[in-house]
Amino acid sequence: MAPATGADSTSQNRDAGRPHLKKTAWAWVLSTWFGAGLLKPGPGTYGSVAAVLLWYGTAHVLHAGTGSLAVGTALAAVAATLVGIPAATIVAREAGREDPGFVVIDEVAGQWIALIAVRPDWKHAVLALVLFRLFDIWKPWPIRRLEALPEGTGIMLDDVAAGVLALAVGLLLGRLF
Repeated sequence: MAPATGADSTSQNRDAGRPHLKKTAWAWVLSTWFGAGLLKPGPGTYGSVAAVLLWYGTAHVLHAGTGSLAVGTALAAVAATLVGIPAATIVAREAGREDPGFVVIDEVAGQWIALIAVRPDWKHAVLALVLFRLFDIWKPWPIRRLEALPEGTGIMLDDVAAGVLALAVGLLLGRLF
């Protein structure tokens, strides 16, 4: 048996930040939101649109009332966030990137938050989409600071905050107009 030379730790250090050949299927499927994040240009917008379409379709197929739709949307956003943090962490590590653009589960969670109190019609859905994308891209304070959180937590929580801000502005606009 050959003595330990430290080659294992050297190869681990050399591989840090490099993409892995092995991919964790469930994490990639959810992180890219079933492939929406692989579309170009603007994978985040595709992820948001996919979230809106799923929300809109579900609302109309189930004929959900405003209250039950709000509760269901909030639960979906919480579930996407709780699953998204570990999934985004795994995919970021396997891709060797800090915040891969193709990870869009964060947009899905944030978009659903923006939709929590929205009437299920196309005008309100589009307003929620535009507000969320505006705050997600602009990232006003303190949203930008959340990106500094480690791994999947930072990937997810800035979009969660953008969703909360979009929800608040949407509710305010609804009261004014």
